[in-house]
Amino acid sequence: MVRELVPDAFWQRVAPLRPPPRPKREDGPPSCGRPAALEAIVFVLRSGIPWEMLPRKQFGLSGMTAWRRLEEWTRAGVWQQLQDCRSPSP
Repeated sequence: MVRELVPDAFWQRVAPLRPPPRPKREDGPPSCGRPAALEAIVFVLRSGIPWEMLPRKQFGLSGMTAWRRLEEWTRAGVWQQLQDCRSPSP
């Protein structure tokens, strides 16, 4: 991609908030890079394309995988914690 969707500084804020990775299955596909998952999530949410249309070659993961990461990180409170960090203190 010509323009960076997820600056390194943003990834550094998100990375420690994520839940620990699940153990990899022996017969499963190779794991996607977590920064790639965040970039794919941002791409879909900003562009408005359906998850199924995410360009797999460009991001290295399917739209379904990106969607699962969004759901997993939402359940873990990642986005809420990011929002709380930005809120001004009383």
